[in-house]
Amino acid sequence: MITETYFPVFLFILVGVAFGAGSLLMGRFLAPYNPDAEKNSQYECGFPAFDEARVRFDVRYYLIAILFILFDLETAFLFPWAAAMRDIGWTGLIAMLVFIAELAIGLWYIWKRGALDWE
Repeated sequence: MITETYFPVFLFILVGVAFGAGSLLMGRFLAPYNPDAEKNSQYECGFPAFDEARVRFDVRYYLIAILFILFDLETAFLFPWAAAMRDIGWTGLIAMLVFIAELAIGLWYIWKRGALDWE
């Protein structure tokens, strides 16, 4: 009984793994491999790199990135609320206003703590 309900899922996983592995193997065995100096040169910016690629970033960079992801994901919750506003009524509106107030308080807090200041 369980195999009947989950058979499409297993089949989907099997086809996905087979397609991925087949694509990688075809690329490995059928693609020409003849690198030369021109093919291995820097091509993104037009001039040789002046520093090593593995440099340390400031912790504030990661903090800004995490805060951006946090506020971006939290504001993504506003779209379902806006789409269902007629169905959820005043209770939904009050819940959304509380949520927006929490976002504003969080933004005010990290702003006052200096997390958004970049020197």
